Amino acid sequence: MKFPEEVILRPLVTEKGNMLNEKSNQVVFRVAKDANKIDIRLAVEKLFGVKVVSVNTFRTPSRWRRVGQNTGKRPSWKKAIVRLREGDRVEFFTGV
Repeated sequence: MKFPEEVILRPLVTEKGNMLNEKSNQVVFRVAKDANKIDIRLAVEKLFGVKVVSVNTFRTPSRWRRVGQNTGKRPSWKKAIVRLREGDRVEFFTGV
């Protein structure tokens, strides 16, 4: 079993993520590439003390980037959209 801190790498705070949070009580996280939905559900429930209803995951592909004459590849990563139970909230910037 993995530690929750190894599964959930960081929250993704974007306009789309904020809209999902307000309208359908969903939170978006960047997670470890080898994490499955069960690991993600357990990690979110343990770290934030909320009840998870469902987890959707997908991998974003690697992309080529260019800076001047140099080209390189950005790494691929995994994103998880977690739906929380009605009434449960995860606040990242409380008091800011």
